[in-house]
Amino acid sequence: MEYESNNWIWDGVYYCPRLFGGLMLTAALLGLSTTYFGGIGLFPLSYVWSDSGIFHKKKCEKKRIRVYMDGCFDLMHYGHANALRQAKALGDELVVGVVSDEEIIANKGPPVLPMEERLALVSGLKWVDQVIANAPYAITEQFMNSLFNEHKIDYIIHGDDPCLLPDGSDAYALAKKAGRYKQIKRTEGVSSTDIVGRILCSVKDTEGGGDHTSTLLNGDSGERCHSQRAQISQFLPTSQRIVQFSNGKGPGPNARVVYIDGAFDLFHAGHVEILKKARQLGDFLLVGIHTDHIVREHRGMPYPVMHVHERSLSVLACRYVDEVIIGAPWEVTKDMITTFNISIVVHGTVAESNSLLPGETDPYAFPKSMGIFRLLESPKSLTTSSVSQRIVANHEAYVKRNVKKAQSEMKYYEEKTYVAGE
Repeated sequence: MEYESNNWIWDGVYYCPRLFGGLMLTAALLGLSTTYFGGIGLFPLSYVWSDSGIFHKKKCEKKRIRVYMDGCFDLMHYGHANALRQAKALGDELVVGVVSDEEIIANKGPPVLPMEERLALVSGLKWVDQVIANAPYAITEQFMNSLFNEHKIDYIIHGDDPCLLPDGSDAYALAKKAGRYKQIKRTEGVSSTDIVGRILCSVKDTEGGGDHTSTLLNGDSGERCHSQRAQISQFLPTSQRIVQFSNGKGPGPNARVVYIDGAFDLFHAGHVEILKKARQLGDFLLVGIHTDHIVREHRGMPYPVMHVHERSLSVLACRYVDEVIIGAPWEVTKDMITTFNISIVVHGTVAESNSLLPGETDPYAFPKSMGIFRLLESPKSLTTSSVSQRIVANHEAYVKRNVKKAQSEMKYYEEKTYVAGE
C-alpha cells in the first residue's frame, strides 16, 4: 500500500498550526513511538491522520477566467448573441458592458432602443453572467484599470471587424497593448445596419415611392430597394449553429411544459419580458416560431423583417427559453399538445394583431376547451411595429439634420463667393 509523502506535516503546520502543535505536544508527552508500545505494530501517524482527512492538502481551485465584451446592442439580433456566445467560450464568466445612450449619440447618433431596453435584452441572454450599464464607447485607461481591478476581468473581447473612434484610432488599442485582448469571429450575414436597411426599404416598397420616401431613403432608388428586398438575408442557417444556441436537453418526465407562440420579429425587450413571465409558470418553456408565410399572411408587408431561422436563433439565445419549434403552425392542435406533452398554453395581451382572418378559427380553441389556456398580461407595450417606427423616425431626423447642414454649408460658401466677387 502506498502512503502520501511527509508533505502532510508541512501542510498541517501551514493550514492548522494550533491543532498541529497540540497534537505534537500530546505525542511528545506520551512518548508516542514504537518503543513506547513495546514494538507493537502501529499504523504510522502519517497514514492515520492523512486517512482521517485532517491534513489533506487543500486542492487548488482553478481560477475562474472572467472576460469582458462591450457594445451598443441596439437592435439586438442573433449576430450579437453569437458574439457573446463566442466570448463566453473564451472564459468561465462573461461580463458585458452596455454603452450609454449619451456615448452612442456622441459617436454614432441616437439609438433606436434606450438603455433600459438594451439592458433587458443583454441580461436576457443565456451566456451573460453580469452586465455593466453605461459603459464608455472607448476603453480608456481609467476604465480598463477599473475592469482589471474592480471587476477582476482577465481579457477584453471584440470581434475581428475594426472598431474605430471618431479620430480614427483603435478603440481597443490599450487592451491590446496590455496583452489582455482576445478576438472572436464576426457572425456572417447580419448587422444592425442591414436590418435598418431592410426596414427602410420595406417602407419604400409599401408606400410605393414618392418624395417623402425618397428623402427617407436618402436618395436611394426604388430599384435598389427592391433588389435589397429580394435578398432579405445573407444568413445561411446550419444545424451546427442551431446546436450551438440550443440547451441540448429536453423536459424531465414530470416537467410542466409551457408553450407560447408568435413571430418574435426584431427580438426586443417586450419579447424577453413575456418569455420570462411564461417560463415562471412551469419547468420547461417551448416556443413556437411562426413561418414567414403565416406572419406575412396575418400582418401583411413588410413583415417579417427577419426570416424564420433568424428569429428562431434570437429566441433560442434567450435564457428563459428551453426549446423552439421552427416554423410552428398557426393553430395549437391536439397532436401538438400530446406530442410535446404541453401542460399550459399562454399568449400575451400585447401583440401586433389578435384579429383573425375571414373564416379563420381561433388558434387556441383546443387548449381553451381543455382548460389549459392562459392569457398573460404583457409587461411591456413594445411591439415590432413600434420598434420599426422608431427606426424610420430616427432615419428621417438624421436625413433632415444632414440636409440642413448641407444647406447651411452651401449658403456659407455662396456668401463667401459673393463677397469675394465684390
